Parts: sequence; structure tokens; C-alpha cells
Amino acid sequence: MSVEPLRRGLAAHALAVVPRILTLQDRTATSPTFGCFDRNYWHYRIIDFPCGMSQEFVLPLALAYAADVPDNPYFRSEAIREWAVAGMRYAARSAHPDGSCDDYFPFERAAGAAAFSLFAILESLDVLGIGPDAEIDGLVRRRAAWLAAHEESGRLSNHEALIANGLERAARRLAEPAFEAAMHRRLARLRSWQSGEGWFDEYGGADLGYLSLTIGLLADLDRRRPDLALREPLARAIGFFRHFVHCDGSVGGEYSSRSTLNFFPHGFEIAGAWMPEALAVNDAALPRVVAGLGPTCEDDHILAHHVWSWLLTVREMVPERPAPARPPQGRTSFPEAGLLVERRESVELVVSTAKGGTFRLFRNGRLVRSDTGAALATTDGRAAVCHIVGPFETTIDGDAITVAGAMAYAKSALLTPLKNVVLRLVMLSLGRFFPDLVRRLLQKLLVTGRRDAPFRFRRALTLEPSGAVLLRDEISAAEGWDGVALIGRGHSQVSITTIMARVFQPSQLEPFDDWTARLAGLGPAEPLVVETRL
Repeated sequence: MSVEPLRRGLAAHALAVVPRILTLQDRTATSPTFGCFDRNYWHYRIIDFPCGMSQEFVLPLALAYAADVPDNPYFRSEAIREWAVAGMRYAARSAHPDGSCDDYFPFERAAGAAAFSLFAILESLDVLGIGPDAEIDGLVRRRAAWLAAHEESGRLSNHEALIANGLERAARRLAEPAFEAAMHRRLARLRSWQSGEGWFDEYGGADLGYLSLTIGLLADLDRRRPDLALREPLARAIGFFRHFVHCDGSVGGEYSSRSTLNFFPHGFEIAGAWMPEALAVNDAALPRVVAGLGPTCEDDHILAHHVWSWLLTVREMVPERPAPARPPQGRTSFPEAGLLVERRESVELVVSTAKGGTFRLFRNGRLVRSDTGAALATTDGRAAVCHIVGPFETTIDGDAITVAGAMAYAKSALLTPLKNVVLRLVMLSLGRFFPDLVRRLLQKLLVTGRRDAPFRFRRALTLEPSGAVLLRDEISAAEGWDGVALIGRGHSQVSITTIMARVFQPSQLEPFDDWTARLAGLGPAEPLVVETRL
């Protein structure tokens, strides 16, 4: 099977984004912010610090410069090379003295922004063939040292993989044994976060989008360092991931722990050199990306990750591959992840019992329904949902799956002018010395934890022999229905803060199922019951 048309299509898809990247960058050589990719800072001047994550855009430019593919106007362009180098130099000039950088607020010292940009700079140095450079290598040394010593709150396996990858690259470029030792420590930490089911922990669960990034970073590291024995954990991660490449080529969704739709394909090409099954993932998923049916990732904060992954995939693509293969029919259950996959002749059903029975249903290779369960808005402006990870009662009896428990309030805190001023004052005083404390507080507010609402749900899904699914939702209100302004069922809802979530893709063109009118005939203690046959 030749994949050259797919390779060219993916290259064209990635290169089409380069003009947008260049628009984000200050490309005026005499400007004090020459090389900065944060347009909100240098052009609009609506924020008061440059986002360090933005300098990750140097890697898409470097890869575009080196991509020898048809109709690439950036191939060996000296201007592109100059702007990529300018981006690295601006990263050095704008960093904190210890090498760290900020992402969403000043003095944040964000590990993710530091790790993504360090990886991008080190790979760009290799791609562009840049030898020793005092300014850039000085940043690499400081940033790698800061990452080696810093352990962020929460389990973010993709960040840990980025840090390990960056430390290995920094150790090799700078001949620094301390970075090598730190890389081993971070890899050991990451390995301890891998479930026996194969997935790596992301804030307490299995997330497919972030897992594909972790796989990519570890596969890249394994290729350079086979002595690290990464193939066994990689094989288990890829084996788990394959179950969630759907029959229409989409990957993951709101049923995973972080609700991401993102897909980073480069690691599957690299691992395909020794694990042919990895190539089946890209053979199924990449045509959808090239056709423009995947999630829209053209958000300034996440665009760079995807473009460099696409261009690395173009560079690494294995020319010949085995015949396409799908996972076998039947049921596969992952109790630790709270995920269940049922495949039959014409039906594919993926259910998360960890997220209140959130599911995706496919029939004859097409998505029939993406469902995140019941959701309601109260008259005092709060929202309660079923799909925030929590302790639920789950029963699986043959073809019937039942999940029940308390609904939780959605996380929807927003900045106000007063809150913004307070946050700035905190970060300029206490926060600049204890940024991790602020991060932990914000994580609890926006990401982790849950606050139960006075509503309970019971969701039952029954897969019938015909392939139809009988869906029964029952919602009860401990304090009656008077305080409910809106209730219904959502198709693609996300109620926690995840940077790579809440992106659009065509399958989301489904209206909210409004059940509010059904409340009129209910008594205060009477549950709302809605049955649907799909």
C-alpha cells in the first residue's frame, strides 16, 4: 500500500497554515519584539506579557523550510530560516532569568510552555543545522535545568514526556551529564503513571488526544535511545489507543478524561518501523485529517502542536505498509479507564462509565450520535451535568449498561476586571515566589475536583440484537424542579477547562435536545424520564 498521495495531502494541509503562523510573528528585524509570535502582545498590545508557549511556532517554520515536497514555497527559503532563528532568540530574550516562561499569566512559570518551546527549539536547531550558539544554547541550558528541577502539580503525562525528551536532547547538544540523569528520573516518574491497560495518566484518567502526543514523544526518544527500553510501554500504549480509532477515522472524543478530539500522528509513523500495527492507526485517521473532517485546531494556543506533528509525520512517513486492519469484533473493556468498546458487524459503541455514560455510537462507518448526557441550567445561573468524572454506580449486565450517581456543577469561572487585577497583584507579590501554589488553586477551581449538585441521574444503554440502542435517561431533583431554567441532553459538551478541548468538528452539527417543556407536568419529587431508540 503506497501512501504518497496521503503524504502529499498532509503536507499541503500543514503548509496551508504557515501564512497564519507568519501573521502571528513580529517579522520586523529592527523591532524590539522581533521574533515574537504572540500577536496579542506585540501588535494588539492587549496583554502585558508575551506568552512563552507561542515561541513553539519556530518548529513549524523550521520543518516547512526543510520539507522537500511538491509545491512547497517555503522550501529552503532564507526568510523562513531567518524568522525561525529570530523566534528562538526572542524566546531567550523574553525568558525569566532561570529559563522558565509564562503561559496564561505573568510569573506563572508554566512547565508546559517551557517544555513545548524547549522541544521545539532543540528540534529546530537540528532541522536547520545550527551549531553552537551562545544566546540560544544559554536558553537551552537554563530552561532544561529549570525543567529538570521542577515538578508541576497534577499528573500530566504528555508534559512529563516532553520534559524527558527535551532533557535528552539538551544533554546531547550541550554534553551535560546532569540532564541525562534528570531524563532518567523523569522517565521513571512517567512509567509509574502508566496503567496496566496501557494508557498514561492525564489528570486521573485516560485521554486519547494527549496520549497520542505522549506516544509521539516517547517514540521519537526511543528511536534516538533504544537503550531506554521504551518499546514495551509504547507497544502497550499503542495497543490501547487502537481501540479508540473509530470506524469513520475519528479519534477519541468527549468520553475520554480530558474530552480531547486532538490527534498527533507522528509517533505512529516512527513506531511503525518496529510495530506495523501502529501504521494502521494513521492509515485510518489521516485521510480524515487531510479531507478537513477532523477537529479545527486553528486556535493560536494549540495550532503549533498540530502543525509540527503533521510535518514530522510527512518527514517520517513509511512508504510501504501492511494491508489495513481493524480491531476484532466483540467487547473490549478497560475498567481502570472506565471505558468500554463494543464492535459488531455494522455497529460500534464506545461508552465511558467514568463520565456518566457519555458515549459515541457509529453505524455502517458513520457517527450516529455523540452524547454527553443530561445537562441543566438553574435560575441562579449555574449548570449541572452528568459527564464530570466522579464516583458512579455502574452495572454491566449482558448488553445493558447502567450508570447512576450525582450530577456535578460545571466549571465555568470567568475572569472579571476585578479578578484580573487581584490575580496580577498576587502574581506580582506572593505569586512570583510561589507560582505552583497559585497553579494548584487554579487547577482545583477550573480542572480537578467536583462539586455535587442536588440532582441525580440514571442512564441505561441497551444494545439490541438489531443494532439499535435503547437509551433511557432518568433525572431527579432533590429540591424540586422550580429552580431549573433549562434541561436537556447535550451532544458534545465539555464542562472542565482543557486547553485542547472544545474545538469544532463537523460531527457536532447537532442541536441541543431541549426537555424543558416536559417539566411542566411533573411533581417536585417526580423524576424526568426520557427514552430514545437510536
